[in-house]
Amino acid sequence: MRSDMIKKGLDRAGHRSLLKAIGLTDEEISRPIIAVANSANEIVPGHIHLDRITEAVKTGIRLAGATPLEFGTIGVCDGIAMGHSGMKYSLVSRDVIADSVELMLQAHQFDGVVLVADCDKIVPGMLMALLRVNIPGLLVSGGPMMCGYLPTGESLDLISVFEGVGRVKSGDLSEKDMKVFENEACPGAGSCAGMFTANSMNCLSEAIGLALPGNGTIPAVTAKRIRLAKEAGMRVVELVREDIKPRDIATEAAFTNAVAVDMAVGASTNTVLHLPAIAREAGIKLDLEIFDSMSRKTPNISKISPASKQHMQDLDAAGGISAVMKELASKNLIDKDVLTVSGRKVGDIINGASIYNRDVIRSADNPYSTEGGIAILRGNLAPDGAVVKQSAVSPLMMKFSGPAHVFDGEEEAMKAVMEDRIKEGFILIRYEGPKGGPGMREMLSITSVITGKGLGEKVALLTDGRFSGGTRGPCIGHISPEAADGGPIALARDGDLVEMDIPARTLEIRVSSDEMEKRKKSFRPREKKNEGILARYARSVKSANTGAILE
Repeated sequence: MRSDMIKKGLDRAGHRSLLKAIGLTDEEISRPIIAVANSANEIVPGHIHLDRITEAVKTGIRLAGATPLEFGTIGVCDGIAMGHSGMKYSLVSRDVIADSVELMLQAHQFDGVVLVADCDKIVPGMLMALLRVNIPGLLVSGGPMMCGYLPTGESLDLISVFEGVGRVKSGDLSEKDMKVFENEACPGAGSCAGMFTANSMNCLSEAIGLALPGNGTIPAVTAKRIRLAKEAGMRVVELVREDIKPRDIATEAAFTNAVAVDMAVGASTNTVLHLPAIAREAGIKLDLEIFDSMSRKTPNISKISPASKQHMQDLDAAGGISAVMKELASKNLIDKDVLTVSGRKVGDIINGASIYNRDVIRSADNPYSTEGGIAILRGNLAPDGAVVKQSAVSPLMMKFSGPAHVFDGEEEAMKAVMEDRIKEGFILIRYEGPKGGPGMREMLSITSVITGKGLGEKVALLTDGRFSGGTRGPCIGHISPEAADGGPIALARDGDLVEMDIPARTLEIRVSSDEMEKRKKSFRPREKKNEGILARYARSVKSANTGAILE
């Protein structure tokens, strides 16, 4: 066993003494020692209940004859960090989590690990560490939050509240009704109820094969979620005994399966940051072309909030991710020979899956659209690519042109929208990229206000920053190169004509090459004084089209 390094032989007597100091018996020390990385805390709704999930995991490990030892990690709530300087730290936390989990696993020579996480950057950070260290392990999430309900019976979620701010400003919603939204939208523990970033990543961890079936969709508050956690604990011990490692599972074919599922369910655009970063830890290059090529041939067969009024609990009841993969496999879009942490191949899992609601999981022959949820745009404004969640864009906005309203930061743009100074065209927000932010802030607040104010078919948003999985409308992010690297977005000026054509995958600024070259010669990047971890991050982070990886 790997843990023999800390417990076998005369020269490890001191190590055993320290293990006995935490209460372990000789029998417990002799068994496989399994790490349980617990990201529970008291401020993130998706993590408030993870101590209970972790205890279930540890129970499963003990049932399988091994010894669990728990350690903690940090976790940022993107919703609470949204719309202020705190969001600069969210993406940064992904790499801090990956590093901290790596440190704990390597320093203490664990035999295996179960990762317990739920929300946006915590899941990809933990998966990056798992593939980096490459010891037997798997992820179990805390599960999605249930949606809330108004007294009328209408369902709602966190996005309803964010968009409600714009509705109040436009007079479409009273402050009294807004209070009801605020009180009812998030009824309890779990990752927010739509196909936002957290649930997208939990679903894709299942699609890759690094989580058990049901991981992405089983609601947080159910006994079924506790049983899944116990099964994860039991299963990791078998992975150790069978010596099945994460890189045996997370192959190029596994990631291609995940991208297919990503497109089929209209997942968050943040997956285009996280999947390449995770794949890189396994030595696999996952570039933007893979996302676009899979999007062009993968039908969008499920629309979960923010693309509809359906929620994660509906997708779970309809059959979950296994059912989605079964439907995609009918069109040869899934590699069924990929191994999973369950010990079974994908084909064996999906053969036992059923689709119970065709309103939630459509047939591949009757999709919401023939293309997937995400599109990659390119052009002279985004030579290295940009990302849009096309499944959440109105058909009227799939092709759009208008003048640019240029802002050096989210706050200036938000102020202009709240003061009704923008009625149509493109809001262009720059210096919010990985380096320029630094930290590549999500912009759910401004996109929600645009929608709430009824501007969703008059205004598009462009940025080198990124968007929440809860964003809907013509919002194009990840523009690369970013402004801080001297990308064309840094050269745009108020009034420049911008043309977007999502079906053609183009994003162009109608300024002559001579004029752009002239502007480039006089360009000086905006200087920001960064301190602490943000300064270190800005020095080492790469462009969004790489997954915002650190060098």
